[in-house]
Amino acid sequence: MGSFFSKLWQLLFSDEERRILMLGLDASGKTTILYKLKLDEVVSTIPTIGFNVEEVKYRSIHFQIWDIGGQLKLRDLWHYYYKDTEAIIFVIDSIDRERIEEANEALHKMLANELIIPPSVNN
Repeated sequence: MGSFFSKLWQLLFSDEERRILMLGLDASGKTTILYKLKLDEVVSTIPTIGFNVEEVKYRSIHFQIWDIGGQLKLRDLWHYYYKDTEAIIFVIDSIDRERIEEANEALHKMLANELIIPPSVNN
C-alpha cells in the first residue's frame, strides 16, 4: 500500500505537467468546469466543436486539461486523445435525467477501450 501512496504523491506533487481529459455528453458542463478551473470564474460558453485545451496550475501541480466535444459524432473520436493521458474526468449533468442512460453508455464505451488502463494497486 505504501508503494501506491508513494506513486500518488509523486504524480501529484512533481513539477511535471499532467495531461487530463475531460469527457462527457454535449452540454454536460465540461467547458464551464474547464474555465472555472482556469479563470476562477464562470464564463459564457458555446458548444465545443473539436476541443479546448488549457494549462491550469494548482499549487505546484501543472495540468494540461483537454475538454473534448461530446456530440454523438465526436464521441467516436475520443480514443485519439487517450494516449499519454494520466487521468480522465467524465462529466455528467445530473439534472438532465433524460440523458443519464446515454451518459452511462458513453462512459462504458470509453472504459471498454483497450487504451484505457484501469488503475492498479501494488502491494
